[in-house]
Amino acid sequence: MKIFALEVVLIVVFSIIILANSIRILREYERGVVFRLGRLAAGGARGPGLIILVPVIDRMVKVSLRTVVMDVPPQDVITQDNVSIKVNAVVYFRVIAPQKAIVEVENFLFATSQISQTTLRSVLGQSELDDLLSQREKINQKLQQIIDAHTGPWGIKVSNVEVKQIDLPQEMQRAMAKQAEAERERRSKIIAAEGEFQASKRLADAAKILSEEPSALTLRYLQTLREIATEKNSTTIFPVPIDLLKPFLSGHEK
Repeated sequence: MKIFALEVVLIVVFSIIILANSIRILREYERGVVFRLGRLAAGGARGPGLIILVPVIDRMVKVSLRTVVMDVPPQDVITQDNVSIKVNAVVYFRVIAPQKAIVEVENFLFATSQISQTTLRSVLGQSELDDLLSQREKINQKLQQIIDAHTGPWGIKVSNVEVKQIDLPQEMQRAMAKQAEAERERRSKIIAAEGEFQASKRLADAAKILSEEPSALTLRYLQTLREIATEKNSTTIFPVPIDLLKPFLSGHEK
């Protein structure tokens, strides 16, 4: 009797173990790729929810469908104009075909990381430094298209690639600072010269008007006197028209 009871207990425990190994619960963002006797089971990826597997025969691999944010480590790049820089980036991707992500590549995370690093070096090496600094959005789109084309057969969709930081050598940073300073100096000189040119044109127009209207010149003299009188000066300057001095100047010449 005791032996029979022990057998029953063993059978129950063994059944519980088999049942526990046969039941899987997948979250909303998870899918299960089931292999039956080593072959991919029909029906594709399973889940989410309750998944029942055939004991011993079935094996399941879980795959997350959430977006993965992968940091691409800094890469040493020589640009097309022979400038050595260090560049890092970030790649956003997600699995859209779990079967391909498991069957077509051994480790899709590692494979995506490697293809991202090599593509980053290749694309940036074909660009000049000025393009890297001024056309960041265009380069990001090119990186995204190339990486997505390589990872597409693995069931992976690359949604975005962003170049995070470009580290320049100290010599290049100083040269760029000098260039920017020279550019600002050039623009300031051009603006000052343009201001002088516009002011000279206005002064020429004003002189022409005053020469045609003597009364306007007299009013300008009076306005100047009033402006001087408002200041607390001990000396008052009275402008005398040059026409009044012409007889004296002509007599002196004789």
